[in-house]
This record gives sequence, structure tokens and C-alpha cells, in this order.
Amino acid sequence: MAAEGVGPIIGSVVVLMGAGVVAVPLFRRLGLGSVLGYFAAGALVGPSVLGLFTDPETILHVAELGVVMFLFVIGLELRPQKLWALRGQIFGLGLAQVSLAIALLALAGVAVFALAPVTAFIAGAGFVLSSTAVIMSTLQDRGELASPEGQRSVSILLFEDLLIVPLLAVVAFLSPVGQGQGGLTALATALAGLAVLLVAGRWFLDPFFALLARARAREVLTAGALLVVLGAALLMETVGLSMAMGAFLAGVLLSGSSYRHQIESDVEPFKGLLMGLFFLAVGMSLNLAVVAAEWPLLLAMLVVYVLVKAVAIYATARMFGGTSLTSLRRTVMFAQGGEFAFVLYTAALAGGVIDARENAIFSTVVILSMAMTPLILLASDRLLRAPDAALDDIEAVDGLRGQILVIGIGRFGQIALQVLLARGAQVSVIENSPDAIREAARFGFKVYYGDGTRLDILQSAGAAQAQVIMICVDDRRAATAITRLVQQEFPNAALLARSFDRGHSIELIRAGVDYEIRETFESALLMGAESLRRLGLDEALVTDALEEIRRRDRQRLTEQVQGDFMSGRDNLLIAPVPEPLIPRKPALKGNT
Repeated sequence: MAAEGVGPIIGSVVVLMGAGVVAVPLFRRLGLGSVLGYFAAGALVGPSVLGLFTDPETILHVAELGVVMFLFVIGLELRPQKLWALRGQIFGLGLAQVSLAIALLALAGVAVFALAPVTAFIAGAGFVLSSTAVIMSTLQDRGELASPEGQRSVSILLFEDLLIVPLLAVVAFLSPVGQGQGGLTALATALAGLAVLLVAGRWFLDPFFALLARARAREVLTAGALLVVLGAALLMETVGLSMAMGAFLAGVLLSGSSYRHQIESDVEPFKGLLMGLFFLAVGMSLNLAVVAAEWPLLLAMLVVYVLVKAVAIYATARMFGGTSLTSLRRTVMFAQGGEFAFVLYTAALAGGVIDARENAIFSTVVILSMAMTPLILLASDRLLRAPDAALDDIEAVDGLRGQILVIGIGRFGQIALQVLLARGAQVSVIENSPDAIREAARFGFKVYYGDGTRLDILQSAGAAQAQVIMICVDDRRAATAITRLVQQEFPNAALLARSFDRGHSIELIRAGVDYEIRETFESALLMGAESLRRLGLDEALVTDALEEIRRRDRQRLTEQVQGDFMSGRDNLLIAPVPEPLIPRKPALKGNT
């Protein structure tokens, strides 16, 4: 894997990590994003520049596990019922976009670049398969995965992942080597593999993790999680489907498991590291010799393919009822090629459908399109904003100062804010929903428009001067992202956050929050206490019961954060207070 002079495997790892550690912070500081930093670092250490690595294909194959881990985590967020509800978008919107794009790209290949029809079809079909890694990373960073538009994007990506099977069957049919044999067999094998995975996920995964949890050793559960992810990926690859599809389905099947949060936290570090390695490997695969020799053709093909695919995406989005703004945003996100194109081109090369020069050109065009995507996304974020009319009466953040900075003014933030204002605290409040800002104004709250996940907004909101920062947003991923950002940039402020459940509490504590509270925990305790009072229990005993439950919860939560308990459930306090002493008499109807 490494070139001579670099040393053994450990030397290769040091070089890869060093390149990423240097390039990514630099590119983020320049506002270019981490993905482009990984691409640049990979190109630098790859065979085309420094030559520290001469076999980027091997690294890329290993690094695809990052995409696998990423899709598994995404699958954990989607229940089977929710995925079934997306079937219309997957086979409607996804099929329409992909079919139109392949037809237009193949036509462009023949008409503009004089490619043979079969070659033009392969080139276009490969470029249609957008980058799952880039798009999913973008949706996650923006907190849009759960939004309607985010779900449409996920549906399209799922269809593109499924498409790799019939495309590989078409390549086998077109191949002069295989003479098209085995197409139906490949399809039957793929369906059988899917059936095996679904059966295993439905009846065996939860008992499997329950068995591992009894060992009370975190490393065992981590190994089990990796075994499930990699096993599902290997099974799908063996039957001709993509590894990412197998991991995604495994995540979906585990989305309702009691161990979901624990599994997600175990896989998260591997996912992030391998995703970075994947982008590094893509950068290494850029052959600058091919770029230098074929740059006029490469540049022309890049521009034509991106524009043609963009036309197909925009037209499909509009046909399915998208607004002009959402259609343009989806177009920008999907206009690039993706990692599964390499799989298709490699199969076509092995089958004699395209030659080595065509494979190099098509692959380079895909890599260049992926490399330019972060820049296009940065430009689109500035240009494709919601109409200004939606913010006509909304005041943006500009030089706020306060003792306390509150991020989010939903149903939770409004109540917390009342306590602060009741004692005259100097408070600044930001919110990224114009409707929520207008609603708060009706009740006399002055709220400014701003996205708390952005560093520049936090700086303008006075985060550097605030003594306390309260995260009250009703978006789990955004809350975690803000926690990490504040910890990194404003470590002197006390950081308080609202969590959604026990798993999110553990996630926030590990991210460095100073205080967290589950949004339903205290209210549930108070209702239970009131029930005891109405049964006639003495107030002192009720208070003791509450304190005992809080103490048990704090102790168990601390143990979970440290990794001593495996379960991610929220019902961990089922332990009766000794000698409840509840009188046997009818419940009281009035106040006690």
C-alpha cells in the first residue's frame, strides 16, 4: 500500500492521519469545508504528487467501510414503517430522476463526445449514481435528514443504491466475455440475500444483542455491532448488491431495538474515521497524468455531464411538485457523480465493455465532480436562500450581549426563558424559525434570527461574552452539534442543554455539556408524585420517593456514560422504594 521509504503499515497510517489532521482544519478555517480538505490531502500524498501511496484503489476499497458505517447510522434513524412510507418516493421520484438523467447523459455522450452508444450508456449510468457519502454528510451537517426534502433525497439515494444490481446485470449482458449469461441468476441471488438479511434482522438481532449485553463488557457489544454492520455489508456484496445497502438495511432493522442508542454510539467513532479515509482515498485516486494529457476532454465532459444531469434533476423535481428553490437546492446537491460509479466502470472494464483509457477518463470526471461539490454547495448556501419576504419583520443577530444566550425558543425554551426574565437576567435569544420568532413576539419575547450551529452566528449573538449558554432547540442532531461547537470555541461558558431521551443525554454528556435534562423526565416524576399524594401518601414519603428516583437516575446515567451498562433504554429506574406505606383507600377526587 505504501511506497518504499514510508515504512511499514504504521508509517502509512501516520501519513494518512497527518495529512487529514493538517488539511482539514486548514480548509475549514478557509471556509471550504472538511470534505474538500480530505480530497486535497489525498491528492497530495497520492501517486500523482508526493507518491507516498501507489495503490489508492486498495485504500479506497477499505475506506468504503466509512460509507457503510454512515449508512448504518442513517438506517438506525429510520423505522421500517417510515421506510415503507417512502416507497412511493423511492420508486416514483427516484426512478423518474435516474431514468431521465441516464437517457440525457447517454444522448450527450453520443452527440457531443462521439462515444459509441454502449460506451455512452455506461458513462452516463455511472455518473447518474450520486455520491451517498457527500449528500448524506451534507444533509446531516445541515440537520435536514428528517425534513421532507431530506427524506426525498434519501429516497433517491436508496433507489440509486438499488440500481447498481440491474446496472451490473446489464454490463454482464453487454460483455463480450460473459455473453450475458447469469443475469437472471444474479437477480435471484440478490433477492435471496435480501430475504436472508430481513429474516435475520427481524428475529435474531435483538436476542443477539441481549445475549451480548449480559456479558456487561462494552467491548463485546462494540464488536457485536461491528459484526452486524460488516456482516450485512459482506452479505449484500456477495449477492451483488452494494455494501452500503446491506448496512443501511441492518440499521433499519435495528432502529426499533432497545440497544439502538448504545450501538449508534459504539459505531460513531469508526464511521467518522473511515469516512475521512474514504475522502482521502478518492483524492488519491485522482490521476493528474490523465488530467494533464486529456484536460480539454475532461473539462468538457465534466461541464456537459454536470449541466445535463442538473437539467434532469431540476426537471424531475418540478414535475413532482417541488418549488423552484427546493428544486435548485436538490440539483446542486445531486449534480455530481459518486463512489458507486467506480464499481460500475471497473465491472465494465473487466467485461470488455469499455477500455482502460475510457475507464480512466470517466473515473477522473467523477472524482473531479465530487471534488468541486463542496465549493458548489458553499456558493449555493449563499445564493439559494429563502425569499427575503419571509424575514421582512425578523431582526437578524448583530452584536448581541447578555449574561445568558438561549438557543431555541420552542415550547421548552419559552418556559425556561420565563424563569430567567422573572429575575431580571440579561438574556439574548436566537432562533432559526421565523414562525417561532413571530409567535414569541406575540407574548413579549424579543428573539433574533440566527442558526445556532454556525460559529459566525454564535459570535454575533455574544457567545464569547456569555456566562451561560442554554441549548433549547428541538432538534437532537442540532443540539449535539451546537454542544460540540460551543465546547470547542467558547469553553468558558457554562453549557446547559435539553435532551430528548436517555441516549441523547449520554451523547450530550460525552460531548462535554455541563448540565442536561430530559424534556419529559421531571414532568413525569411530578405526575407520579401527584398520583401518590392522591392515594393519601404523606408528603415526606412522596419527597423521599422523588429524591430516591433522582438519585438512582443520576447514578445509573453516570455508569452508562462510563460504559458500564449496555442498554440504551430510558426505563432504567424500575426499583420500588422500600416499604411504600400506601394506604388502602379510594383515590381522592379533590385536591389533597
